[in-house]
Amino acid sequence: MSGHSKWATIKHKKAAVDAKRGKLFTKLIRELTVAARMGGGDPSGNARLRKAMNDAKGLSMPGDTIQRAIKRGTGELEGENYDEVLYEGTGPSGTLFLAEGMTDNRNRTVAEIRKIFEKHNGVLGGAGTAGWAFDRKGVAVLAKAAATEDQLMEVAVGAGAEDYADDGEDWSLTMPPEALSAVLDALEAAKIEVKSSQVAYLPKAKKPLTGRDAEIALKLVDALDDNDDVQNVYADFDISDEEMERLS
Repeated sequence: MSGHSKWATIKHKKAAVDAKRGKLFTKLIRELTVAARMGGGDPSGNARLRKAMNDAKGLSMPGDTIQRAIKRGTGELEGENYDEVLYEGTGPSGTLFLAEGMTDNRNRTVAEIRKIFEKHNGVLGGAGTAGWAFDRKGVAVLAKAAATEDQLMEVAVGAGAEDYADDGEDWSLTMPPEALSAVLDALEAAKIEVKSSQVAYLPKAKKPLTGRDAEIALKLVDALDDNDDVQNVYADFDISDEEMERLS
């Protein structure tokens, strides 16, 4: 029985990974389509599309799938027309949440997001409910071994980055959203590899959470992120490493 049980566990884990991969593919395809619609199908002149293509390739998305998504965005192929949406809400202990999404049916999506908040002791609010607590920033992450602090000062800050932080094994760079493309180009020209980059919402201050509130907040993030129409989730809570270990 132990062998059968082990095989069942492996199958379950593989199914979970495949399901997650499928959801990531769905989200990336939408991002490729919208990026191409907003800025054209040429990645050399469309930084958002270039990033989406790099992300897709990083997940081993087939090239023809990428091209079809881009052609739907440029209108060369028929397809769904997605709107970009931003949902704002509150969670346990007054925590604030932003969920960026893309949808072809606003009424369906807002109903689903409202239900997710309500199920996790939260409330979906209107515009301005949570946005005031976040700054819109360009963010780039690179391995500590990829660059020295002097190189960051010279290359990244010289190209428009506002700040950098030591995150243990990584450097984290922040900048105005409009400077992200120039900073990435400068790092690439200097042969400094970037692990990830995005335009994100960063909380101006973080609320420490423990116990049941921390557990509910994490489940709310997971539930929002699991929705096919949600691309990114941002929140202003902070959970210590010790508390994370206890919860897991």
